Parts: sequence; C-alpha cells; structure tokens
Amino acid sequence: MPEFAYVARSRTGQDVKGLINADSRSEVMSLLVQKSLFPMSVTQAKQSVFRLKFQRPIRADLLAATLTQLADLLTNGVPLLQALDLLSQQSAHERLRDVLADIRSRIAEGKQLFEAMAIHRDVFNELTISIVRAGTEGAFLEAALQQTAEFLERQEELRAKVRGAMAYPAFLALAGSTVTLVLIVFFVPKFSDLFAQLEREGTLPTATVILLWLSDFLGRFGILVAFGFAGIIAGIRRWMQSPSGRERIDRLKTKVPVFGPIVLNSAVSRFCRILGTLLRNGVPMLKALEISSDSSGNVVLGQAIRKSAENISAGESLATPLTRCGLIPPNIMAMISIAEEANNLERVLGNVADGIDRKVARQLDTMVRLIEPALLMVMGSAVLFVIVALLLPVFEMSTSMS
Repeated sequence: MPEFAYVARSRTGQDVKGLINADSRSEVMSLLVQKSLFPMSVTQAKQSVFRLKFQRPIRADLLAATLTQLADLLTNGVPLLQALDLLSQQSAHERLRDVLADIRSRIAEGKQLFEAMAIHRDVFNELTISIVRAGTEGAFLEAALQQTAEFLERQEELRAKVRGAMAYPAFLALAGSTVTLVLIVFFVPKFSDLFAQLEREGTLPTATVILLWLSDFLGRFGILVAFGFAGIIAGIRRWMQSPSGRERIDRLKTKVPVFGPIVLNSAVSRFCRILGTLLRNGVPMLKALEISSDSSGNVVLGQAIRKSAENISAGESLATPLTRCGLIPPNIMAMISIAEEANNLERVLGNVADGIDRKVARQLDTMVRLIEPALLMVMGSAVLFVIVALLLPVFEMSTSMS
C-alpha cells in the first residue's frame, strides 16, 4: 500500500505533519477529515534509496503478459479501474502489484493511464508510455496495449538471443582475466628474488621488468585500483544518463565497427515498426513521428526524426528530410519514398522492420563469431606475455652459465 506524506491543520490552528498508508490521495483526505484535521497538502512519500536498491526488477516478459491481460479485459468490456484491481490482486510479483495499485489510485483521482504509467518510468519505458498515450488519445487503447506487449516480447527475445550468444565469450573473458591476474599477483612474486641480481646488474629483459613492476603494483594497490575502476564506471554510467552524455554515447555507438550497424539498424527497425503501427491505427503523421522519435531508442535518430517532422509540417514528404539525416540506409529510404507515393506507407513500414530484424539477427551472429577468436587472441597474448617475461631471464642465465 502506498505511503503518503501530509500536512494538515487542526481545529486549534496548528499544522500537523505525518505519514499515512492508503490506497489513494482521496482516501488520505477522508481519513484526515475523520480525525478532525483539514488537509493542506497530500503527496506520495518518496521511498528510501535503500529500499529502492533492493526492489525486485520486473521482467519484460512479465510486464508484456500483464499488458496483454489488461488489453483482453478492456476488450471484453471490463472497466479500466476494475481491470487494474483484478490484475493487482492476481499478480504474484510484489513490486508489480504495488505499481498496478498505485496506477489504479491515480486513475481514480482523474489521471489518464499513460500519465499514471509515467510516474513509474523505472518500470514502463518511453516506448510503452508513448504508445499507450497514442492509444488513449486515438481511442484504440486495447490495440495499443496489445501492440506494446508484442514490442516488449520481441525486444526480450532479442535480448535473450544476445545474452545466449554472448555467454561463451563472456566466460572466456572472465576466465582469461582471472587466470592472468592470478599469475601476475600470486605467481610472479615468487620469481622476484631469483631475478633480483639480474635487476641490479641491469641485464633483466624489459618485458620482465614491466611484469615485475605490474605484479608489485597490483599486489600493493590492487584493492584501490578495483575501487577506482568501479568509481570510474559509476561516474560514466551517471554521465550517460544525462542528456548530453546520452547523445554523445548514442552517436558513438553508431560509429563503432561491427557493433555500430547493429545498434543503428535496431533503432531504425523500432522506428519503422512503431510509425507503421501508429499510422495503421489512424494517428496523424506529425503525432506518429513525435511518438516514434521518442521511442526509437537512439537520441541521434530521434533528433533527425523530429527535424523531419518540422519539414513535413512545412509541406515536404517524409522521405526527403529523412534522407538528409544520413542515418537510414538508402535502400530503406527508397522503399519508404515509393510507399509514400503509393499511399501504403503503414504496410511497407512493417515489412521493412521485419527485414531489418532478420538482418540484425545475421549481424549479431557475425559479431559473436568475431568476438570469440578475438577474445581468445587477447587472453592468449596476455598469458603468453607473462610466460615469456618469466622465461627470458632463465634462458639468458642458462646461456651465460654455459
């Protein structure tokens, strides 16, 4: 049950502050009136960082199933509030149950479904909120919920495929890194006394000097290095969440070899699929472009789409401004241009998205095939460096003795 913070005034004129658990703000006000208090402000209390940290995440497939059930209930005539009540009571996921109850209470207070969902952006992404908003405004909410569930399921299938394909390369990277660190931190120091005389004479090979220094450094400051590395990663992730950071990262993603085309094609596929779905349901072109730009998943492509919307409002066709951005492949732009002239853009966009998805699947397979030998070469080179750096002084000592 949500917790609300309130400020109320007693009959004596004193201000009273506190917290109260209730299903909605209206219920809080009723409870305060029963206590002879005049409510001045009622806001939902913010959850502590500690509590948020340990909240169970809501999986995409569970969220998709919930949206599908909500669409089915609405299609069969069940009112929205009652449908949310049913889903909240039936949900076995505690956090999802609380989210649905909060959405239900906010709708009871007069908010739209997409407005209530937008309060929980850690659960509902921009794609879900945008399509539900279009469905609410265009009177096709049931279809919008069903299509959103299909989008989420398709994205989860792609993520599962990527995770499955990257499992073996990730294992190689972890195992190789562990073996290399163990050799450097625990095995190499055992040779330091053996090589001390050669180091004083200045005849120790450069590779061995570097290895001994690295081993000594990690042995002394390894924990500090780990904490510093973790802090840098946390800082980069925080910067990536800012508008400027996200724009620069999204622009960089599209230029990375092998990986860049996959990211860009995935964003173009999402844009085409969402735009085609919205147009098929009667959403005006400018509104559909606004929603699909927010849901493309790439800030750079979203900016190009919004600029295209500005040019379309000035009388241009869709293909002309999109071609100028240079992010969408020419063959796709040719199909969009022909479909726009033939007035069957919504159907062609769906076919284009299907074709791009098949291409992305092939590109992912190629990327994984390239990553595996590359990781093997990197890990092998690191281990080989350690072994060669240790054996070179031994060879030189045996040569000088003979």
